[in-house]
Amino acid sequence: MTPQIRHHIIHAGWLAAALAVLGGVFALYVHPDFLVTLVDQIWSCF
Repeated sequence: MTPQIRHHIIHAGWLAAALAVLGGVFALYVHPDFLVTLVDQIWSCF
């Protein structure tokens, strides 16, 4: 594998990770009640 191909594969991996994070944030905005429930459960530990 040439260094250039490896470089492109690494960038594609970072792009896929960034898109997954953005998709997760979008999903939380679509279902805000899930985020409120999650925060309430975390806050109840304190």
